[in-house]
Amino acid sequence: MDGDPSVEPELDSFSLTLPLPYRAALVIVLGVWAWGANLHYLSLVKIDVPSLLHYPSRASPRTDLPHHLSTYRLATLLTIPLTLSLLLFWLLSRRDPALVIHYDYLPIAYLVLLLSLFLLPLRRFSSSGRTRFLTTLRRISIGSLAPSNAGKFGDILLADVLTSYAKIIADLFVSLCMFFSGSDGSATARPDRGCGGQYLVPIIIAIPSLIRLRQCLIEYVRVRNHNIKNGGMSAQTGWGGQHLANALKYASAFPVIILSALQRNLSLDHEDIGVTETTLYRLWLAAVFINSMYSFYWDVAKDWDLRLFTSVHQTLTGTSPTLHPHAHPPATPFGLRERLVFPRPAIYYSAIALDLLLRFTWSLKLSPHLDHFADFESGIFVMEALEVGRRWMWIFLRVETEWVRGLGMGANRGEGLLGQEEVLLGDYSGGNSDED
Repeated sequence: MDGDPSVEPELDSFSLTLPLPYRAALVIVLGVWAWGANLHYLSLVKIDVPSLLHYPSRASPRTDLPHHLSTYRLATLLTIPLTLSLLLFWLLSRRDPALVIHYDYLPIAYLVLLLSLFLLPLRRFSSSGRTRFLTTLRRISIGSLAPSNAGKFGDILLADVLTSYAKIIADLFVSLCMFFSGSDGSATARPDRGCGGQYLVPIIIAIPSLIRLRQCLIEYVRVRNHNIKNGGMSAQTGWGGQHLANALKYASAFPVIILSALQRNLSLDHEDIGVTETTLYRLWLAAVFINSMYSFYWDVAKDWDLRLFTSVHQTLTGTSPTLHPHAHPPATPFGLRERLVFPRPAIYYSAIALDLLLRFTWSLKLSPHLDHFADFESGIFVMEALEVGRRWMWIFLRVETEWVRGLGMGANRGEGLLGQEEVLLGDYSGGNSDED
């Protein structure tokens, strides 16, 4: 029920300061800074991210900037015009609703500039990185997936990031749709998330999950073909069932999107669709709970290869391995894995707790005092920013896990992932086979 008119019938105070196009642009620019921070910290702990992504080697390693500094330079290039555009917009509009609507061409002009800076071949601003990003984006946009030796992990990483940016992408569409909606249209008016039709925005939100679902099915088909070619499944690849389970995780997002759209349209139009608003809400609640729990489990047990659920189950059932009275305590921290790259187990425990908390931000709707928080434009923006922040945190552990898997397969630090093209997630977690 984004932007419910019953909650905000007019242009709200938050939108007078930060209209929808600027909010989308701000999160995108912050995402570039965040990716630079990912690259920076991971390089400090000796994880070679470019090799994992099969990124081309630097032509002059001694003179070329490190990848994280190139990313910071690009982020600076994007930030300076955004700051100037915002300051000019505030100076001209003065939070006056009529002027805010009138000067909508300023944020739209910045969005055009933002797109141009990604497309123009500016060699001093991470040109190779932007080219690689656009090439990968073009490939995954049709649901394709590169082989392991040609950047498959990068395809998966970007597609997962897009699922967290789904609502930001939808906001960009809404901004442009409102801007081009005749003489009365304005990109800085109260966001009309029904622009272009009641179900177009939900379809746009669903596209990133659909991309990842297709990638999972591609991986399943590759495993099946590999097994047929070799006359049977191997211990490394299995039969591909885990890829189907991963596809089911992304498919579980579709009922949430559909039910949210039905709830919104029912509250706006009061049309009789054969289901009461209470029933729709209960169905949505069940769907979003299943999706959140499934996604949280997958983050921890599969994407990060952590043994949290196995350890908890063993503790509750009393099946934990018993130690000899004189044996040393196990070196693996509770719920984690044998090989950890980050210096302290507290980092992993904090990531698990934050991931759980941020996966369940929708539960604010259950509070009688905060139930409308996610319907206000400020609340929508906070929820979108928190999801992007969660994905930023997720990337640290996801890349670290991929690096550990590469080491577990006998790869050296200069080679990243080697071996079978379709290794099952979770196979290289220090004997974590009972998670599968």
